[in-house]
Amino acid sequence: MEKHANYERNVFINCPFDDKYFALLQTLIFTVTYYGFKPRISLENSDSGQPRLEKIVQLINESKYSIHDLSRLQSKSANEYYRLNMPFELGIDYGLRKFNSEFADKRSLILETQRYDYMKAISDINGFDIKNHEDIPVKLVECIRAWFSETVKLKNLNASNKVYSDFIDFNTELFQQKMVKYLHDHNTTVAERFAKKEIEEMTIPEYIVEIENWKLRKHPSV
Repeated sequence: MEKHANYERNVFINCPFDDKYFALLQTLIFTVTYYGFKPRISLENSDSGQPRLEKIVQLINESKYSIHDLSRLQSKSANEYYRLNMPFELGIDYGLRKFNSEFADKRSLILETQRYDYMKAISDINGFDIKNHEDIPVKLVECIRAWFSETVKLKNLNASNKVYSDFIDFNTELFQQKMVKYLHDHNTTVAERFAKKEIEEMTIPEYIVEIENWKLRKHPSV
């Protein structure tokens, strides 16, 4: 089976998409892109004619690497079910690696919020090297950096707090660029509102392109 052209650089992202996770999602996507890899996520394509599961299987097949965040497994209120999409997608990824020798080179990072939280919901993965980020963005960067060093074998990586500082700078610069775009025809208050709304409505592919362009300007050698 011929692998995807970008297989060696693709990183499949399996994570929650709720509003509370959004800051972590942005941090995750930025960090993966910052280190020269391509995030692949189901939100990158909204083709209604392709079933979601089919899309996920395709992304997993096209990605040598994957990051699975299991930090939203626990139900938060009465009559709410456990959220099983993330462990299910982890199972698909693990199965491909385990039972298809052509994908034996696949590598994964499993994340959680607090250490050993996963044991309450999916104890079968006990013994895996699972990192916890405590829902803190800079801690998430630290987890990803460690994985890129230990497992992906990247060298001379910037420190996690430097990466997170660059993430803040990127978002600040992005907002300022959007502001300038609207200041030609509107006052500062209106321009700020439009800029904020444009960033909120930005799709994942748009956001990744913005990161890649920023990186080329600021850190072409990272």
